[in-house]
Amino acid sequence: MEKEKNLTGKNLVMGLQHTFVMFGATVLVPILTGLDIGVTLVAAGLGTWLFHVITKFKVPVFLGSSFAFIPGLIAVGSSQGLPYALGGVVAAGFLYVIVGLIFKFVPYSVLHKILPPHVTGPMIILIGLMLAPVAISGANGTNSPQVAEMIGVNGCWAVALFTFAVGIFVKVYFPKFGWKFMSNLPVLIALIAGYILSAILGIIDFTAVKEAAWIGLPNFTLPKFSVGAMSVMVPIAIVTMVEHFGDVIAISNVVGKDFIQDPGIHRTLIGDGLATSLAGLIGGPANTTYSENTGAVALTGVTNPIIMRIAACFAIVLGMIPKFTALIATIPQPVIGGISILLFGMIASIGVKNMVDARINLANAKVLIITAAMLVLGLGGANFVFGPINLSGLGLAALFGIVLNLILKPKDVSTAE
Repeated sequence: MEKEKNLTGKNLVMGLQHTFVMFGATVLVPILTGLDIGVTLVAAGLGTWLFHVITKFKVPVFLGSSFAFIPGLIAVGSSQGLPYALGGVVAAGFLYVIVGLIFKFVPYSVLHKILPPHVTGPMIILIGLMLAPVAISGANGTNSPQVAEMIGVNGCWAVALFTFAVGIFVKVYFPKFGWKFMSNLPVLIALIAGYILSAILGIIDFTAVKEAAWIGLPNFTLPKFSVGAMSVMVPIAIVTMVEHFGDVIAISNVVGKDFIQDPGIHRTLIGDGLATSLAGLIGGPANTTYSENTGAVALTGVTNPIIMRIAACFAIVLGMIPKFTALIATIPQPVIGGISILLFGMIASIGVKNMVDARINLANAKVLIITAAMLVLGLGGANFVFGPINLSGLGLAALFGIVLNLILKPKDVSTAE
């Protein structure tokens, strides 16, 4: 890990390769939420550098757009406007910082008691399931009436399912062909394949690409703040902080170093949080430590953190090329819908997997009640207003689950106990 810390040709190539590993998922968030693609790439690059500075340049992590915040971005964006959603992102980042400072003095076991798997599992499941309508609206042409008019609803579904099938093929069968690294790029390869099919069908309008400049600043946007928006966005950080712990532990196992101890989980949390707040301040989505990053490091064996910083530089450069970001913006909605079916379904499945791995005992009445109540409140459209505070969706489910768990105090929550 300490070797080759200079800007060698090999490091530059590996950095570019790592950029494209993160690329597909990172740009999907602004496409789905309406945020600027260029700003998102710049925010990911700057956020990664900020994270590395705070963690003493020790952790080989690249930060990209968080899928967990998509429901909140869409909900607040549609009701109050995206600037207020960005304000919520800034506030969510500061929650990371507060928790990070607490964990400088408080052991991780305390968080585990407050957020056990039978609370965090349903939260992750809800993220995927709440996004399901977004995937279907993209796949069937509802979000792109012009495309639906050109090739019909069945045509939209054909493009979506083709994209979906490519993603599955890459993830499942590429390792069998010896292409293990390429199997980490299902989103990117599926997007490219779906885009090529769309171009053949003639449903892509390249006018914006032709008119875009080669070099220029992206559309930076300042956030606006409201208690209502923050009450929706901030609770989502609870989920992403739990994911953060898992990602740091995973990358520690791959590299063979205990990053929980050095540079410390408090530093990685603070770094992640400040990177998220920085993204919100300039108009980008929340950042997160990517699981794809861990997979890429494990497959390539390249654990030098400088690779991630080089990748961050490439992300910033790409964000400054309007013609490139305009090209990304031309990806048809059926293509996005097809890959979203896979991605959002995988998010929900990860929540189920976390509960299975923890061997959660759903025969325990208290555990079953907590899980059931969270799922219904999260998906059922429940909405509680307390003055300027509006609790709904994932935020309401998360808070309700945490409080209910502290009240019921279930025992024997795992069949492994």
